[in-house]
Amino acid sequence: MNYSKIFREIRKKKILVIGDLILDRYIWGKVNRISPEAPVPIVEVTNEDFLLGGASNVANNIVALGGSATIVGVVGNDRAGDILMNLLDERGIQSQGVFRCPRNTIVKTRVIAHNQQVVRFDREDKDRLDGKVFRRLLEYLHEIISNHDAVIISDYKKGVISSELIGEVLKNSRPSHIFVSVDPKVGHFHLYKNVSLLTPNLVEASIASGIEIKDEKSLINAGRTLLKNLSCNAVLITRGEEGMSLFVKEKIIHIPTITRDVYDVTGAGDTVIAAFTLAHAAGAGMEGAAVIANHAAGIVVGKVGTAVATLDQLRKSLSVNRDKFEIRYA
Repeated sequence: MNYSKIFREIRKKKILVIGDLILDRYIWGKVNRISPEAPVPIVEVTNEDFLLGGASNVANNIVALGGSATIVGVVGNDRAGDILMNLLDERGIQSQGVFRCPRNTIVKTRVIAHNQQVVRFDREDKDRLDGKVFRRLLEYLHEIISNHDAVIISDYKKGVISSELIGEVLKNSRPSHIFVSVDPKVGHFHLYKNVSLLTPNLVEASIASGIEIKDEKSLINAGRTLLKNLSCNAVLITRGEEGMSLFVKEKIIHIPTITRDVYDVTGAGDTVIAAFTLAHAAGAGMEGAAVIANHAAGIVVGKVGTAVATLDQLRKSLSVNRDKFEIRYA
């Protein structure tokens, strides 16, 4: 595959990202003692960061890889919403499709000491989005989907993604044959029929298929079951340290992981779907897009915190690791 050509085309592609927007808050510190009040570590705070999470991290990955991203979702009328909107603006992500609503902005707070996560606490509203804000969101989608080269649905099951929304996406993407990929969530798989691509992890694929994945045979059965039952063009099952497996028609492709130190898997799924969809929109076939996504994921798990892979890092990884792994076909 001509990666140079794909990377040139990536810069011309516009990707629409729809889903649950999350503000990732990181509190950094160090631990030198245990609290006298309870057997818990005392974290001496040294720094605090706010990063884009959830669907907004998918859009961030698109921009980092050289593409253009439009984000659609909701945030609250609160300080966290202001911070998230400012971050989107700083990254050059088009945010006209982000609507303010009465619910709180979703915030995930992680306390990190010595590069290890000590605790995480979440503030979120998971009620299904409806009413005036939801109608405005659907109207916006109807207007702008055809202006994009691909659509990513980033489902964190926080209320934005519903059958009505996905129906609107598919209805407006079909006439132009726009590629629609979904990063799924358990409990919502029935919503994803007829999308172009699903990217579940092993646990999600196992639950959704009803097949316990414990070896390659059960993995293949689970992937084929999802492909058939949901009428998707492709299913990409991410397998952690074992890499990923791509199921497309009668073809099964096992792609081993890029060997490197793993520090944090936060947001790795966001990187996978962003890199795959962008590469495919830029002309890569399913297999080539999966290889690119695999390299991108290998980059971000080597970083602490919600991270992205850049185009330069991707080029280097593809060059350095080109002969270090072997794709298998089942």
